Amino acid sequence: MTADWGPVDGLVARAEALAGAWGARARGSTTIGQERAILRLFGVTGLDAAGRPLAGATVDRWLASDPRGLATGVALPFAMALLEYDLEPQQLALDVASGAIDLALEGELLRERDRRAIAEVEASRLAGLAIERIDAQRTVRRETVDMLGEADRPWLGITLREPDVVAALEEATQLIGSGIDLIRIEVPIGRELADRLTESGVDVPIWQPRELSTRNLDPDLSEPAPTGSQRALTHLRRAADRAAARRRAYVRLATVVPALGAPEGAVVAAFERIDVFASDPMAEIIADGVEPDRALADHAFAHRLAKRAGSAIMVGPGPLVVAPDLSAGLPSDPATRAGRALALQVLGVALARTDGLAADQIIVGAMPPWVTDESAPAARAIAEVAVRRALYPGHPLGFVEPPSSPDRAGLWPYLQFAAAVHAGDTALVLRTADGHPETVAASIRAARAATAIAADVASATGPVPLRGVALEHARGMIAAALATLDRLGDSGWRAVSGEPPAAMRSRPSARESVAERTETFDPFATSLGPRV
Repeated sequence: MTADWGPVDGLVARAEALAGAWGARARGSTTIGQERAILRLFGVTGLDAAGRPLAGATVDRWLASDPRGLATGVALPFAMALLEYDLEPQQLALDVASGAIDLALEGELLRERDRRAIAEVEASRLAGLAIERIDAQRTVRRETVDMLGEADRPWLGITLREPDVVAALEEATQLIGSGIDLIRIEVPIGRELADRLTESGVDVPIWQPRELSTRNLDPDLSEPAPTGSQRALTHLRRAADRAAARRRAYVRLATVVPALGAPEGAVVAAFERIDVFASDPMAEIIADGVEPDRALADHAFAHRLAKRAGSAIMVGPGPLVVAPDLSAGLPSDPATRAGRALALQVLGVALARTDGLAADQIIVGAMPPWVTDESAPAARAIAEVAVRRALYPGHPLGFVEPPSSPDRAGLWPYLQFAAAVHAGDTALVLRTADGHPETVAASIRAARAATAIAADVASATGPVPLRGVALEHARGMIAAALATLDRLGDSGWRAVSGEPPAAMRSRPSARESVAERTETFDPFATSLGPRV
């Protein structure tokens, strides 16, 4: 395939070999994030008496009394306690979080065969209710698209700026009225990450509720909430559907979940009909310093839910890898940096495929954000997209505009237009805007015109061979990507990640938050597929 660039097929084969080995281990592991997600699937929501997320507080209390319980999972002890105390999941979680009930004691009851059998039945019942809710949302998506019609691809999107759901409802409604096809919402950081950051001395922004505005667009919204919370997403989904009905085209919601939150983010996406969510374990490992086994296991769980829910995931264009440059004491050239990012993206896509996601369910980031800062950016952007189109047949691409650097302000839309000619199937184009309605409307019109013209040019000309800087960049990318995967296979993650940030190594739990599963029973094995 594309011999002038180098062994593209070999790059995919090496990534698939690594993904096969690492993916099997990830699917056979659990994490505290997964256990929180399982409680959410069982119906645990909201906050505990101290204002902490209830699912997380319940898992923390359970592991405090049974530090080795993670490998066996919370599902069966929780189901056993539901039967023993005749409680609903929400009340049981409140009692566990407060210390009134000890799940470790329920774990002891599971040693009795008959008790274990009825606990398995109860856990399977709760799992079945969760799947019914997920399937119902999938059906609603299909019926709503059939009724309203599908927006033309690529979907044009913008990230919500308002941190409070009341203002965000108004902002989203205005954006959809201006012609936006996709609204992206950034989810607040979770308690686990916040605690790690705080312990390492990093200030964590705290959301402060505002009083409800008289412009509240949802009469069922009686209390303020941060825009990315599950409660807020419920109201945003409803508002998006209403605005979509007025414009007669379905509007998608997308979420971006911070590090350590992928399993819970996938549950919320499945329950609240989030159409696209970011799933990029490589970015968590490299950029956020998450321990690799934890990141891979979290995202393997998220992929199982995405497959059932019919949500698409978006894998970024690959993180910026600088650890080899720091070791050598010399900066690398643009093609080498691009190749390292490409290697990790190919690996991330391969992991998602081994977890069962179809190609059309995985949106691939088209080009890294730092292309705008390189020399000959248009040539390099074209090479980035052309290589990815060759690597990912059947996968749609996505363009996500980064914040512009002062000396390159406004350059990205032109690069996106030049590269889109070579992109083929493009799922989305995510733009940035200052939030002013006139600016947003102008940005939408420009993006719509650019994507339409790029599609016309592509259909009129067909594939064009790369030359000059673009060809050299493509060759350098492939060579660097192959070398990166070789180093990963030989030396492991240290070859690309270096030392993790202090926030991720500040507590022993940073390493103890993932465990190989020793419990063979999985209440979701039938509905989500086996883990291994």
